[in-house]
Amino acid sequence: MTPPLTLSLYIARVFSAAVLAMLLALSGLVSLFDFIELLRRSATKPDATFGLVTEIAALRLPYEAMQILPFAVLLGGILAFWRLTRSSELIVARAAGISAWQFLAAPVLCAVLMGVFATVAISPLSSLMLARAEALDGAYLRTSGGPLALSGGQLWLRQSDHELSPTGVAILHAINVQLVKKTLTGKTVSVFRLDKDDKLLERIEASKATLAPGYWLLEDARTIRPDRNPDAPRTIKLPTDLTVSRVQESFASPDTLSFWALPGFIRLLDRSGFSSIRHRLHYASLLALPLLAGTMALVAAGFSMRQTRRGGVARMIGSGVAAGFALFVISKVAEEFGQSGALPVALAAWAPAAAGLMMAVAQLLHVEDG
Repeated sequence: MTPPLTLSLYIARVFSAAVLAMLLALSGLVSLFDFIELLRRSATKPDATFGLVTEIAALRLPYEAMQILPFAVLLGGILAFWRLTRSSELIVARAAGISAWQFLAAPVLCAVLMGVFATVAISPLSSLMLARAEALDGAYLRTSGGPLALSGGQLWLRQSDHELSPTGVAILHAINVQLVKKTLTGKTVSVFRLDKDDKLLERIEASKATLAPGYWLLEDARTIRPDRNPDAPRTIKLPTDLTVSRVQESFASPDTLSFWALPGFIRLLDRSGFSSIRHRLHYASLLALPLLAGTMALVAAGFSMRQTRRGGVARMIGSGVAAGFALFVISKVAEEFGQSGALPVALAAWAPAAAGLMMAVAQLLHVEDG
């Protein structure tokens, strides 16, 4: 039996309203604590005004809402289904021959669509705003040099090199790396140019390197080849597809990159020799967000549709919240294993949502009697 359209739309509307209300409440609460922490950090910074702190907190709000969305779906779903059960509306629907699987289709679809919208639309906006917030934070509140303040001021990178070999690579090492006015410079630079079999073709030693649009400018550079004397010092332009912003982004958090820009940037990181595991894990987590949101809706239903006359409602709702928290802990543990390389990226991103889905289905099979 197909549930009537009116009933499906009504349940979806109640569920969506509860989720959005919970999302606004939780986002506001987290943003308030974040604002208080920013105020504490700005107490010793004379340039950090109240308006600046407010702007940083506001810029972080979409990102925080993205992180809270699964819990908003869980808590909002528990509230919505509990109210529908307490008012006997779901009981009447089930007495009319509509099973829980049928009237849950609409709210689960709403949760999945919320996850899709958050991934494809909110994520690019939140990454842009978070990048701006991180820039303001780094300029006014932090004492460190930002993402390019590397250990010992050193930089290692690899890039494609088609001048000497069609499939060759160039490995660049520089010390005293500095970023001044959007210009990346390094001193005592070594460039190792290899062919596809990792055979050394030549080495370049330069006193200074500057990243310009489309090339590295190597000053006072000597080229050293096997079985040949070093060349006289000269200025060399080494072609590159790297830019200052891309080098910065490779050290910055993947949360500051748009969902649509992540695949291309991951390929660039792999070509340049940077580790892309954080970015690949973040991208896979964004892809898994709709499934996680739908899973949370099923978990909420499984723990909140018990009839109130049987008692134990508080215990059931508390169990639902505990199950959601356990799923959150599992996802974070899997993320840490994924970043360390102990788990494949796909498994680390998708396994928590899949495990939660199986738990929710098992709970609903236990609750549903028809």
